[in-house]
Amino acid sequence: MTIKPDIFRRYDIRGVIPDDLDEAGAERIGQAFVQALSPKEVIVGRDVRLTGEALQNALVRGLTRAGASAIEIGIVSSDAFYFACGEKKLPGLMVTASHNPPEYNGFKMVRQIPELLTSDELQKATDLNPPTDATTPGTVSHEDVTNAFIKRMLEIVPPDRIKPLKVVVDTSNGSQGAYWKKLEKYLPITLIPQFFEPDGNFPNHENDVIQEAAQAPLRERVVKEKANLGLIFDPDGDRCLAVDDRGKTVPGDFLTALLAETMLKRQPGSAIVYDIRASDAVPDHIRQAGGKPIPWKIGHALIKPKMVEEDAVFGGEVSGHFYFKDFWFVDCGLLAGLTLLEYVSELDAPLSTKLVDLQKKYHLSGEINSVVDNHEAVLAKIKEQYNDGELSELDGIDIRYPDWHFVVRTGANPPGILRLTLEANSNELMEAKRDELLKSIRS
Repeated sequence: MTIKPDIFRRYDIRGVIPDDLDEAGAERIGQAFVQALSPKEVIVGRDVRLTGEALQNALVRGLTRAGASAIEIGIVSSDAFYFACGEKKLPGLMVTASHNPPEYNGFKMVRQIPELLTSDELQKATDLNPPTDATTPGTVSHEDVTNAFIKRMLEIVPPDRIKPLKVVVDTSNGSQGAYWKKLEKYLPITLIPQFFEPDGNFPNHENDVIQEAAQAPLRERVVKEKANLGLIFDPDGDRCLAVDDRGKTVPGDFLTALLAETMLKRQPGSAIVYDIRASDAVPDHIRQAGGKPIPWKIGHALIKPKMVEEDAVFGGEVSGHFYFKDFWFVDCGLLAGLTLLEYVSELDAPLSTKLVDLQKKYHLSGEINSVVDNHEAVLAKIKEQYNDGELSELDGIDIRYPDWHFVVRTGANPPGILRLTLEANSNELMEAKRDELLKSIRS
């Protein structure tokens, strides 16, 4: 049995198959999940990865041996998996490695939507509790949640809020294509599908859709088709990013700002949570729309409980994760895409005009990674060098000046790096301060 300890991340499990995790290990994880939560029933889904079916079968053996019944929902997106867990009020396991390369796989673990099971809890159950077979094993049943999931999406964003648009949708050879094919019947859009075919080899571009290279085919197709916009999803569908009618990328923080406008029209005066890396465009737009901006720590496991605490209608991360109160405060890539269609439908000009306006005022560095040996020493040096700025240590170090600000924080995946995000009120200042900080970080 292979279960390498470093596959246990904070709130999910990811590793190379079978070197880091094999089928016997997956079966053991199924047993440990039952030992940790004592559920009667567990939702089980998977993405399109080539190792997914074998890992799912092993996982289900572990669940049922330990006495829990498995409800298999087939190949689904992560947001459809969350929907099944939320609707049925059940815990669940999704076999996925999100945007990692094809050789990876793993699990997302739901305790009860929106709360996740931590990897620490599962690892302890795996390490400390000997596997035991229940006197009465669990059963296996099968259910298709697709139609119910689509119905819920169209309840949150009714088709009459969307005007005729030409939209290129890139689903990265993952699981979202099937949902868009069904949505096309209800929406007044001309859908141009790109890489809809499920293929666990992911042959057309890399899976991390925030990368420019991954978006290149979508940008080219939007221009070629003279489309109003393009949407791109990672293989498990929980992240959504966009390009405008010129084929230009809409940064995740600008996208958060635009989606916030629509969400505040739906529920005026609400709180909106966003990650601290975001452009000042986000809190500025939230305030202008009458909402309450709440900056918070980065990561879905941190954003969700903060949204619950604040009763926030919406949350957004630069990475393309978007969270909705109407969807149990959970991230939903498909709902983000539909909400953007609603936003664009309300415009009296192309989406690019909004992006141009934002780029004139907010000058972004994007996230820049640096490999360093001693994170703490570098962070201490940066704090001292910029000790005349306004400091926040909510997540890493966040230092602000009147005309620029930056965040430097430790990256968990991959480990061993520091991440820099910087914004200024001019491109010249942004570039100068970016280069100044990178020199300090890397020297």
